[in-house]
Amino acid sequence: MKRATTLLLITLLGACASTPPPPDWQTNAFAALRSATSAYLAGNTRLADLEFTRTRQEIARTGRADLLARAELARCAAQVASLELTPCPGYQALAADAHPSEQAYAAFLAGDWRGINPAHLPAQYRELVTQARDSSPASATTGTPPQAALSQIQEPLSRLIAAAVLLTRTSISPVDTALAVDTASSQGWRRPLLAWLGVQLKSAQNTGDMAAAERIQRRINLVLQTPTGQPG
Repeated sequence: MKRATTLLLITLLGACASTPPPPDWQTNAFAALRSATSAYLAGNTRLADLEFTRTRQEIARTGRADLLARAELARCAAQVASLELTPCPGYQALAADAHPSEQAYAAFLAGDWRGINPAHLPAQYRELVTQARDSSPASATTGTPPQAALSQIQEPLSRLIAAAVLLTRTSISPVDTALAVDTASSQGWRRPLLAWLGVQLKSAQNTGDMAAAERIQRRINLVLQTPTGQPG
């Protein structure tokens, strides 16, 4: 996995190098979650599901519902980045035992920024929420887009997650949509790339730019010819 995804998953699981070495369940859960995320972004749903099942099994050995909630949120975050904007039932089943940081992140992913304490969010998202609130008194509830550039978020997966959340709250500019496309493309993430190309295609069609629409469709067709990853 790329550095950005690794950093995100380390943050979510709390896995880090230490002396003595971390326990086996932590190492195994981290590796499985990283593999599940990589497979999902590549479009390999079968492998992603298998690896996430392994993640859950490893974490369940601890009896820590809060850690399992973090893993479920990591799974949902990859789905959000790919514009799979569905509820997160795995997390919801554990929400009562989640810490404030997990609860805040779940609300962020859902696009519900009312009442979120930015300090409880991962650092890369705090400015987005703060600027959304500061831009106008009603911005936190009406969906007024923050003025922070997505390009300021360095981690590719985090940038896609932020772009997707902004899209669900309101709309994002063609420039930011192009940035999301370029981000997914540069990482070779087939699933989010197809999703964001779809957003671009719809925008071109709505504005009557048929030349752009045809160019985007050719790119979509090219991606569709690629495999979804190793079967595992």
